[in-house]
Amino acid sequence: MLNTLLPILLFAALGLAVLGALRRAAMWRRGRASKVDLVGGLLAMPRRYMVDLHHVVARDKYIANTHVATAGGAVASIVLALLVHGFGLHNRVLAYALLLMSALMFVGAIFVYRRRRNPPSRLSKGPWMRLPKSLLAFSASFFLVTLPVAGILPEQFGGWLLAAILALGVLWGVSELFLGMTWGGPMKHAFAGALHLAWHRRAERFGGGRSTGLKPLDLEDPSAPLGVEKPVDFTWNQLLGFDACVQCGKCEAACPAFAAGQPLNPKKLIQDMVVGLAGGSDAHFAGSPYPSLDGRGQPLGEHHGGPHLPIVALQGKALVDAETLWSCTTCRACVEECPMMIEHVDAIVDMRRHLTLEKGATPNKGAEVLENLIATDNPGGFNPGGRMNWAADLNLKLLPEVKSTEVLFWVGDGAFDMRNQRTLRAFVKVLKAAGVDFAVLGLEERDSGDVARRLGDEATFQQLARRNIQTLAKYQFQRIVTCDPHSFHVLKNEYGALGGDYQVQHHSTYIAELIAAGQLDLGRHKGGSVTYHDPCYLGRYNGEYEAPRQVLRALGIEVKEMQRAGFRSRCCGGGGGAPITDIPGKQRIPDMRMEDIRETGAELVAVGCPQCTAMLEGVVEPRPMIKDIAELVAEALLESAAPSKAPVVKAEPAEVH
Repeated sequence: MLNTLLPILLFAALGLAVLGALRRAAMWRRGRASKVDLVGGLLAMPRRYMVDLHHVVARDKYIANTHVATAGGAVASIVLALLVHGFGLHNRVLAYALLLMSALMFVGAIFVYRRRRNPPSRLSKGPWMRLPKSLLAFSASFFLVTLPVAGILPEQFGGWLLAAILALGVLWGVSELFLGMTWGGPMKHAFAGALHLAWHRRAERFGGGRSTGLKPLDLEDPSAPLGVEKPVDFTWNQLLGFDACVQCGKCEAACPAFAAGQPLNPKKLIQDMVVGLAGGSDAHFAGSPYPSLDGRGQPLGEHHGGPHLPIVALQGKALVDAETLWSCTTCRACVEECPMMIEHVDAIVDMRRHLTLEKGATPNKGAEVLENLIATDNPGGFNPGGRMNWAADLNLKLLPEVKSTEVLFWVGDGAFDMRNQRTLRAFVKVLKAAGVDFAVLGLEERDSGDVARRLGDEATFQQLARRNIQTLAKYQFQRIVTCDPHSFHVLKNEYGALGGDYQVQHHSTYIAELIAAGQLDLGRHKGGSVTYHDPCYLGRYNGEYEAPRQVLRALGIEVKEMQRAGFRSRCCGGGGGAPITDIPGKQRIPDMRMEDIRETGAELVAVGCPQCTAMLEGVVEPRPMIKDIAELVAEALLESAAPSKAPVVKAEPAEVH
């Protein structure tokens, strides 16, 4: 009986799975065109899966080992089951291999079952709760029906009743794995995820690369959409990426806006895009809803959409509320944690672009800030003529006058902020103490365009960027150094698409180089205990975690690390224009970050970003003091200049987790 049923079940399921795959591919192809290397991507996919994806998965040892056993066992079992039971290749070597792989899959499925017995809140429930049972049914059934083929049990093992039970088990498991991969269900991530890795919109991320700069809009093409209004406005491989979501909720657990009770859950946002792709409502979403101020979460079933329907409605309900998009700080914590390497921030900014450029619907002070950038070249609307007032007594060289310099110090719009002027002056002191040949652009410097781009105003960003690029083209310099990670990121990673390629460094990296070269004579830090807050745009965006810590160690500081440090640092809440759009939540993100700081017992917080400084100093006292790394180094220079000079402390490298 089984010898007759198994080939029928397997090939019927395989045929339906192929039909489902064609249907799913047709859904993805509704999106806009995107250039990918189809063949090269497929060839690279195994390595991307085994190395790049598992590099992220391996952060959770339990699930990493479970995934290796379950996924590896499942793939091998499916292939071997088709050979042994589908094509009838009753070879004992193949049969024993199938027994081994199905046993491995069974063990992995047991650990999946254990995780699902009392799952953390970030995990989606619903259909995902049946997945371990389906995996167990598949692996156990194929193990048993293969025993006679391996010669371990007689061919007529068990009789009709057992054969019927096994056939039902096979049907259950095969249906979940074969049909679930392409028609919808928990296993959908396996099919879509593999192709997503092959045709990822940021192929540079693989093989140890880094890709964090936003993709530019073609503003000269009248047929190109200004951002994303409908699901079909995404590129087809973005839609494919949304479909790859495994609903693990690691993005949800890392999101500062979700933790603060703002109406954003990155996992649900991606699932809403899947709903929009297929059409329907969010009624069947089985995870945490978007937070609401009453603490109950936004009700499910009220949001709906379709491939050709607007994602956001300015009046009434659509697929997503506008406040969800504006809650994002663009910190990339969600992207950093995603084991499927989905690009949440790209999608959010794409949708913001439509709201800003097409609808003029940037909330709260957003429109005012964008108007200020156009009128005054700075978001605060300050008189551009006052850009150098902070340095009136410093006798700085102006690049427009000297034409050439080794280091161009990019001041940024902190020049208009009295608190950040202390950081700028401190860094100038450090540069002078090191004998660096540096200059500033003075009144020719304009805003880098970071905040405009994150708020979705691509037109203003490109206008500012092109004017800055034209200015920089007139002068000679070896590198740009800035105290602002946001300017650093934009100049380094986003100007290149518009023709501006420069060597750009954050001031902490440059100071670390000066110390290593022996150009700074530093005394020991005389204050209390110190912790360091990693800025998102320096750390997760650009991978710089070590240089600031090297500088602090050179001052004799042993950093008291926060639990969320390094690539898991909690955002201060200042990125992505979040302080401008100001979406309310149950608490403030900087208050949560200050609680992380207080847990260390540190008396001082070292920072490397003017926005982080502003957000953390905005927390109600009593709280630890906030100082930029440049300020700490400048203070050490003062001590080292004293008659009894303290010894120079050399930094030793250390790994940051």
